[in-house]
Amino acid sequence: MLRHSDIWRAIDRLAREKGLSASGLARRAGLDATTFNKSKRITRDGKPRWPSTESIAKVLHATGASLGEFVTYVDRGSGSVVFGTVPLIGFAQAGGHGFFDDAGYPTGGAWDEIPFPDLGDPHAYALEISGDSMEPVYRDGDVVIVSPNASIRRGDRVVVRTKAGEVMVKQLRRRSARRVDLASFNAEHDDRTFGVDDIDWIARVIWSTQ
Repeated sequence: MLRHSDIWRAIDRLAREKGLSASGLARRAGLDATTFNKSKRITRDGKPRWPSTESIAKVLHATGASLGEFVTYVDRGSGSVVFGTVPLIGFAQAGGHGFFDDAGYPTGGAWDEIPFPDLGDPHAYALEISGDSMEPVYRDGDVVIVSPNASIRRGDRVVVRTKAGEVMVKQLRRRSARRVDLASFNAEHDDRTFGVDDIDWIARVIWSTQ
């Protein structure tokens, strides 16, 4: 199971690999220099704080490191993280028949796979973004990791598939017993509202490579 300390360890190892301190890594990524400080890794009430996926994505972009490389830093020398693979599904596949069951779990096996730490969700998968409708948050070729079993709250980034076969990545604005309101990332694309009966499934985005 992937732990809070494993991700922070990977950030520290990536910084050392690039000849930087944690503060230097943050500055190179355009973040506040204190973003990765030890004091920022625990909340005031003593609970572990996870680094945001956005900050990790900026670090990978700034250093030229791939997600696969970052994953090796998670486990290097610790032996504490269990690795496996997750299905890699394209947007066109996600909208077609035969790749998901009624619960939104990937099925069939006609896909590529990528290595990723165990997330505690056997149905997790990677979805490759296509097109420009989700810019500037997600660009063509970016990969998001989706966990169908993760709880979803207002403000989360989610993958939604409608009964008409349309697949989209949006921000959940509101979900009630009757409808789901979604906010678009791209100002050129309208926000969307669906009746609950018009949606096949919704799953939370828990990681992204940008």
